[in-house]
Amino acid sequence: MTTKETTARYAPEHTPRLRWAQHAPEVYKAMVRLDAAARQGLDPALYELVKIRASQINHCAFCLDMHARDALAAGESVERIVQLSAWEESRHFYTEKELAAIELTEAITVLTGGTSRTKSGGGFVPDEVYDRAAEHFEEAELAQLIAAITVINAWNRFGVTTRMVPGHYRPGQHK
Repeated sequence: MTTKETTARYAPEHTPRLRWAQHAPEVYKAMVRLDAAARQGLDPALYELVKIRASQINHCAFCLDMHARDALAAGESVERIVQLSAWEESRHFYTEKELAAIELTEAITVLTGGTSRTKSGGGFVPDEVYDRAAEHFEEAELAQLIAAITVINAWNRFGVTTRMVPGHYRPGQHK
């Protein structure tokens, strides 16, 4: 056997459908400003966890790659990033405040009238999820958290729709 035959072959990298930021530069600039405004006053580690969790739910490979790299560069542990997709079974990796933010992220990201972890489906973001977040965040910080979750969901929609390619981002590149 030759070395070529024993070397694993990866699937080819896809190409993006559209380089949306180049074609809509004012929208891109506005999104960058909105993102910067949304992060104000939030703990940077919590902010990255929220971005990673929303990106997991939305299957945005580009944003998932970006925010995992940014979180690692900022000192986040590999274990907490890896366990985030199974946070309900890995609650001991996170603070109660982080758990409230993660749960709120899921409720805002998947607006279906309730999540699997809530008993009542009243409203798009269940009262018990919102109330749990409100117990851990002052109103101004909660408003920023909601803004951050909303912004990453918008970024995810751009990334998924245009098939942005993961794997080339370097921490801090887009800040």
